[in-house]
Amino acid sequence: MKLTQAAHDYITLKQSLGSRFHTEATILRAFCNALGEVDIVDAEPHRVTSYLAGSGPVTRHWHRKYEALSGFYRFALARGYVLQSPLPTTVPKRPQEFQPYIYSQAELRDILKAANGYETPRTALEEVTLRTLLLLLYGTGLRIGEALALTRADVDLDTALLTIRESKFYKTRLVPLGPRLTALLHSYAEDRCQRGHSMDPGAPFFMTRTGAAVTRGLAERAFVRMRDIAGIARKDGARYQPRLHDFRHSMAVHRLVSWYREGADVQRLLPQLATYLGHVDVAATQRYLTMTPELLREASQRFERYAQPEAPHE
Repeated sequence: MKLTQAAHDYITLKQSLGSRFHTEATILRAFCNALGEVDIVDAEPHRVTSYLAGSGPVTRHWHRKYEALSGFYRFALARGYVLQSPLPTTVPKRPQEFQPYIYSQAELRDILKAANGYETPRTALEEVTLRTLLLLLYGTGLRIGEALALTRADVDLDTALLTIRESKFYKTRLVPLGPRLTALLHSYAEDRCQRGHSMDPGAPFFMTRTGAAVTRGLAERAFVRMRDIAGIARKDGARYQPRLHDFRHSMAVHRLVSWYREGADVQRLLPQLATYLGHVDVAATQRYLTMTPELLREASQRFERYAQPEAPHE
């Protein structure tokens, strides 16, 4: 059997069982392209290792590729397509887990100020669209893909609710809005109407100057320019510079810091934050508890107040 046919059968099986399997399918197709039109039994170990290694240092993507190929070869072994797996038996240590960038309040203000100098008559994204998008991301913690997928019908400003459809884990959820953010979105919707853009319920909520849907690539390129104008960069030697997606992480961390300062019961509120962010369980949200020194300091002070014995009364 050809390698490409075996990979196609495996992808079809996984997706028929309800798995999205997009990233894994992309990895497997790239694997087939790298090895060429060969029989699955002719996928030699040194060529498999070469595909895994790529052309740069070992990153977390090496392990992602390895995991995808491991599943594929378990499938192939179970069906007798191969007698043994060509995957390497020695797996390199995983690189340090990626740490999102947490923007300070001052940096968030600087980025919004940078929007003023971003727009030119030729830019597809206008200042009002960028500013509204960034404030929505920070105000709600939406993933960038969720925000850009919003249609007019999904943004119910009368009830101050967003409907997030078919998000990362196939879940549809309702996201309530605060009054200031609701007013901002209402102003943006009126602006789009005055510019003659489509008011059809199925039309995208965020639009370019010409009325087209805003793509993720366009939004991220615009953000990089704004970030550079604001002079914001990582100083910890990390591989990646601050991202648009880090608005989501910043919102969650700032919310937790605020709860600690207010004396709220953070452990009781964590499940609510997890639901709001669209996490499948609270464990994903608990990762935010260790993200910044400020948050750790607030948590430590809370614990010290809890653990310190009460002074005896005279």
